[in-house]
Amino acid sequence: MKKLLVVLTMFAAALLVTACGGNAAQDTKAAPAKTETASTQTTAATDSKTLVVYFSAQGHTKQLAETTAKALGADLAEIIPAEPYTAHDLDYKDRTTRATVEQNDPAARPAIANKIGNMAQYDTVVIAYPIWWAQEPRIVDTFVESYDFTGKTLVPICTSGGSDIGRSGEALATIARGAATWKAGKLFSPTASADEIAAYFKSIGVTK
Repeated sequence: MKKLLVVLTMFAAALLVTACGGNAAQDTKAAPAKTETASTQTTAATDSKTLVVYFSAQGHTKQLAETTAKALGADLAEIIPAEPYTAHDLDYKDRTTRATVEQNDPAARPAIANKIGNMAQYDTVVIAYPIWWAQEPRIVDTFVESYDFTGKTLVPICTSGGSDIGRSGEALATIARGAATWKAGKLFSPTASADEIAAYFKSIGVTK
């Protein structure tokens, strides 16, 4: 009798665990996805006349952009994709992945989730981006076609796992809206120092 009671107790406990596990799975599936509202302004709206705007899918260019903003006393803004890039999207070995397909299509213009509402206040705009497939990412093309840069000075800077900046700066200058002055671009390490970055901008006449 005792053995039967033990068996029945264990069986009831197993049913309880199974039921709880099933409810947890259903709760996870039913949980609504979190949504975030992208900022429409720069992250530091000051009286600065210089803006560093960057696109970074893996964090390397973000690091460079943040150091550049500090070195120049500039405001900082991010180009936020309407559809974030996943690790799979960036697999350059797979020709069917999102980034590969975009880079192979010169007309591709991935949507941007946010807008820089105070672009008019800046005299100098630094555009920081990674090099993808020896080019600027197409979402950076979207950005330069979205604003009128008439009268501004633009400077492209980039990070890369192997390629140089190449002709990406010239490509951006070709499609950008408005008559702007484009400076020579430069490849930097994500860990470049503020002194190194400041020296470069001084050498091209953007700072004194």
